[in-house]
Amino acid sequence: MSIIEPKIDVLLGETDNDRFLLCALASKRAHDINDMMRGQRDRAIQLQTAVEIARAADKKPLSMAFSEVARGEVSFNPESIDVKNH
Repeated sequence: MSIIEPKIDVLLGETDNDRFLLCALASKRAHDINDMMRGQRDRAIQLQTAVEIARAADKKPLSMAFSEVARGEVSFNPESIDVKNH
């Protein structure tokens, strides 16, 4: 499995070329997206609307997270990172 879009150079540019920070940001955001999608799926099942279920399952949470990082929609506070223990 490889990342084709967005390009890894763009993703690393958003995280000061720190691949570990990129993984942490994308992982946390994907977890949040997954929680939101699970909520939508539960609501769609209750409403019995297959369209909402299909829409929620269209793209993987990690792919969505990487796209958001590349667009600059997911950010971090550099001052909150402990560089010595990072």
